[in-house]
Amino acid sequence: MSRTFYVLNGPNLNLLGVREPQLYGSTTLAEVEQLCRSVAQELGYACEFRQTNHEGVLVDWVQEARENAAAVVINPAGLSFRSIPLLDALKTLDQPIAEVHITNIHRRDALYQHSLVSLAATGVICGFGPFGYEMALRALAQRLAPG
Repeated sequence: MSRTFYVLNGPNLNLLGVREPQLYGSTTLAEVEQLCRSVAQELGYACEFRQTNHEGVLVDWVQEARENAAAVVINPAGLSFRSIPLLDALKTLDQPIAEVHITNIHRRDALYQHSLVSLAATGVICGFGPFGYEMALRALAQRLAPG
């Protein structure tokens, strides 16, 4: 079994810490990556951390994860609410999937409240800021643990 977590991030997350800090906070994506790598290492896993602004690239990475990942953490950002191709790619995974959102999408405008990606996710974490990534990694490690 693979010992690698794929942590995949969608559009505009490269602007964390700059874009709407009143909503998303001041933590940068580089800081989130550092957190994920540290937690994954502590748990005995490698971390493949990526971000793209392009739907097709994210779909390609999900397909790559089918072969190479123990589990997937995904923050699809705006693609959460409209991407059928991303949902279809995630449905092909046998590995557990943790969907992460920095904000509580259920307290946002109606446009942001229904994630299609949730239909494929093993679990969803939202509203805990960047700590949601750590929560997701720890939950996935527990799910993958024998016994």
